[in-house]
Amino acid sequence: MSKRRMLPEERQLSDISIIDIAEAGKGVGRVGELVVFVDKAIPGDVVDVTLVRKKKNFAEAKVTQLKDASPYRVTPFCQHFGTCGGCKWQHMDYGAQLTYKQQSVANALSRLGGVDTSMMEAILPAPQSQYYRNKLEYTFSNKRWLTHVDDEQASLEMNALGFHVPSRFDKILDIEHCYLQQPPSNDIRNKLRAFALARGISFYDLRQHEGALRNLIIRTASTGELMVIVVFAYADRDVIEQTMAFLRLEFPAVTSLLYIINQKKNDTIFDQEIHVYAGRDHIFEEMEGLRFKIGAKSFYQTNSAQAYELYKITRDFAGFEGNERVYDLYTGAGTIANFVARHVHEVVGVEYVPSAIEDAKINSAINGIQNTRFYAGDMKDVLTDQFVETQGKPDVVITDPPRAGMHPDVVMRLLAIGAAKIVYVSCNAATQARDLALLREKYEVSRIRPVDMFPHTQHVENVALLTLKG
Repeated sequence: MSKRRMLPEERQLSDISIIDIAEAGKGVGRVGELVVFVDKAIPGDVVDVTLVRKKKNFAEAKVTQLKDASPYRVTPFCQHFGTCGGCKWQHMDYGAQLTYKQQSVANALSRLGGVDTSMMEAILPAPQSQYYRNKLEYTFSNKRWLTHVDDEQASLEMNALGFHVPSRFDKILDIEHCYLQQPPSNDIRNKLRAFALARGISFYDLRQHEGALRNLIIRTASTGELMVIVVFAYADRDVIEQTMAFLRLEFPAVTSLLYIINQKKNDTIFDQEIHVYAGRDHIFEEMEGLRFKIGAKSFYQTNSAQAYELYKITRDFAGFEGNERVYDLYTGAGTIANFVARHVHEVVGVEYVPSAIEDAKINSAINGIQNTRFYAGDMKDVLTDQFVETQGKPDVVITDPPRAGMHPDVVMRLLAIGAAKIVYVSCNAATQARDLALLREKYEVSRIRPVDMFPHTQHVENVALLTLKG
C-alpha cells in the first residue's frame, strides 16, 4: 500500500513557538506530540511553517512567516547566509549561541552517558567570531547555484568558485566575500576566478568529470605565512603554467605555492602528488614557542587561536607533575603530544594515518623534543597488551578521536589498562557520552569544559577529565 501524501493544507502550521535548538542547528517546536524541527528558526521565535518532511513523531519544516522575532535574533552579517551551508547560526546572538552549545553538551552527557554535569565549567568563548579559520577549500564548478538575485539578471555567468550548496553535490554557490578566513583569502579567490574567466579556462563539471580547474585550498598561519594550492583536473601544461604564474605574480607574499593534478572522482588529495611551483612545500604555525610544520596534507586544528586554549585546558585537566608517561591517542600530527611533552617524562602517540605520524616526528625534531615516540596503525590493533608492556603503562591517557568516537575495542582496552587519568577531547558530545558510559565501569567524570571552536555553527568541542575510581 502506498503511503498517503500530505494534502497542501496539512503542510501548513501556524504560530509555532520555538523552544529549543537541535544538534543540527534547527529550531525545535511542538504541536501536540509532534516535534517540529524548523530550519533557520531560533529559540524565542514564533513562526508559521511549511512541513517538508513528516514522520510519525517528528517533522521537518521551513519558515514561511516570522510572526514574532526572538530576542536572540540578530541580522546576519554575510550576504550568503541562508544559501551557503556554513555559519548557520549567524542570525543568533553570540552569547545565546554559547548558552545553547553548553546546553547541548550537558544534555548529551547526562541523557546518553548518565554523567552528572553539575560540575561542568562555563564554555570558553572564541576570541574571534569572524575570520578565525586557518584553512578553507573552495570548489570550481560550471554549474553555479542561482539565487533569487541571480534570476533577475539578464545575463548569467554559470561558472562559480565557492562552496557546495547543502544537499547538492553538483551545485556551487559563487562566493563574493567569506567571513571565515583572514585576508588575503577573499582576494586570492576572487582574482583567480576573474583570471580564469578572462582566459576562458574551463571550470570542473562535477557530473561529467571534465574541466581544468577543480579546487582551491588556502591555508594561513598565525606566523603570517600563507599556502595556496590549486587542484587541476584535465588541464594542459600551458593552463597550469598560466594559472600558477598569475598567482605568483599577483600574490608574491605566498610562502608556499603548490598545485595538484587530481583526475579521480573524489576531491581527496591524500593520495595525490604535491607539486611545488614556488616557495616551500610547507608553512609554519606557532604555539607557545613551539613550531609546527604544516604541509598540504597535514592535519592542524582549523582555529589556531582557540586550539591553543583547547590544548591548555587539556594540559590543565591532566594536572601533570613532570614524571608522567602519557599516551596520546589519535595524535594526528602530534600537536597535543608535542605541546605537553615539556611537562611530562614521555609521550607515546598513536595515529591511524602514517603521513600524520611522519609529521608528528618532524614536529618533535623541529622543536628539539626527544621524549616522544609515535606509532601508526588502527588504534584497536595497536593498543595491545604487548604494546603496553613494551611502551610502559601510561599514567595519563589523552584521547582526541574523530566524530565517530572511539571503537568499543579501544574503550575496553582503556578499561584494561587502567591509567590514573583519561582526558577525553571530543568534537561530538553524543559519541563522547556513549564512550563515557562504557568507561563509567572504572572511571568517574570529575571535570567538564566545552570550548567554542567554531562560532556561528552548532559545533562545539568538549574536554572531560576521567579519574580512576578508588
